[in-house]
Amino acid sequence: MEHRYALIVTWTGNTGDGTADYRGYDRTHTVTAEGPPELLGSADRTFHGDRDRWNPEQLLLASLSQCHLLSYLHVCVEAGVVVTGYVDRATGSMRSEADGSGRFTEVVLHPEVTVADDSMLEAALAAHRRANQLCFIANSVSFPVRHEPTVTS
Repeated sequence: MEHRYALIVTWTGNTGDGTADYRGYDRTHTVTAEGPPELLGSADRTFHGDRDRWNPEQLLLASLSQCHLLSYLHVCVEAGVVVTGYVDRATGSMRSEADGSGRFTEVVLHPEVTVADDSMLEAALAAHRRANQLCFIANSVSFPVRHEPTVTS
C-alpha cells in the first residue's frame, strides 16, 4: 500500500534584492499543509538562519523521535505493556564537508519511559527494538538511529 503526502514550502526571506548576495537574504520560510498550523522554518543559526524558527535538521530529528514514539506505543499495546509516560531527549550529529555538503552521521534517541507496573519493565525495554524495525522514518534514512532507553514504573 502506498501513502502520499503533500505540503508547500514558501520562501519568505527576500529582503529586497533576492539572492544577489549570500548574506543579503533571510533563510526564513513557511511550511503549510492541509490541516496543521503553519510551521515557521529557517536554516540552522550556523548557516545564517533564525534561531527562533525550526530548521530542517531539527525537523529530521523530530521526525525520527516522533516516529519511534508512535511505533513504540503501538508495539507496547500489542505486548500488553501499559505506558503512562514517555519523554525523548533526542540528539543528532551532522558533519559538514569542505564542499558545502553535509550529512547526518547518527541519531541517538533517549526515551525515558514510565510503565504501569514493574512486571512490564523487561517487555517495555524490548519493545524499543521492534519499534525501531517498524519506524517508517528510521527505515528511510542512511545513517544509524540508536536507542538508549530507560524504563521505570
